Amino acid sequence: MPRTISRDTRLCMSLSGRPGNFGTRFQNYLYQALDLDFVYKAFTTTDLPAAIGGIRALGIRGSAVSMPFKEACIPLLDELDASARAIDSVNTIVAESGWLKGYNTDYSAVASLLASHGVPRDITFALRGSGGMAKAVASAFRDSGFRQGRIVARNATAGPALAEACGYAWRDSLGDERPGMLVNVTPLGMEGGADATTLAFTPEQVAAADWVFDVVALPVETPLIRLARAHGKRVITGAEVIVLQAVEQFVLYTGVRPEAGLIEEAAAFARGMDQ
Repeated sequence: MPRTISRDTRLCMSLSGRPGNFGTRFQNYLYQALDLDFVYKAFTTTDLPAAIGGIRALGIRGSAVSMPFKEACIPLLDELDASARAIDSVNTIVAESGWLKGYNTDYSAVASLLASHGVPRDITFALRGSGGMAKAVASAFRDSGFRQGRIVARNATAGPALAEACGYAWRDSLGDERPGMLVNVTPLGMEGGADATTLAFTPEQVAAADWVFDVVALPVETPLIRLARAHGKRVITGAEVIVLQAVEQFVLYTGVRPEAGLIEEAAAFARGMDQ
């Protein structure tokens, strides 16, 4: 039976430039399966300070934070967990009696995937992007022992800064380089966007690589991932990242860690409709 929402129900939410259905369906599935008095709703905003103020003023338990708010929200918070402070990027806000603390579960999700997929640490890689999510991904590579990296970003301020912070080189374009792993941390290929069919790397670069990692989660199979699979490359998908980071958010909000089988059920349910 569906749970009844009451005045005691705790609200969790997300803030994103392009809200999707995955997080809402994933979190609510787990709340119902575990009989937790929570409800989750996705939002977007053109007034970030007011939105963060609403979290504080209304007693909202927590909020996921997606592009383009991961860095902009930081001055509006009271405290940063080490996971967010180290990379200056927040993807989760947890509220306790009006005190807002920022976390980053993207970082731990990426580090976990690099280990579970067995990506060799001596591989050369190019990471395209320089925003908040790129900070989390690049930092996870660095802290997992990957030393031979390139940050590829047209932003001549953020790109070099990210490269320097992680000990990598910066390029404004990949040019003729053919690294062993390609990592997309830009909105290129994201469903519903102006660049939904655009590849972050050229077909020639994909053909020369051994691994392709696309952090974009919607659609599950991005144009870049489809091309990589067609070439027989090993891939890591944004769909994998979104599940792992969402589980950690769920734990932060509720204090409950679901069993692996239930997590798989929730992920399958969340993907069972257009996102």
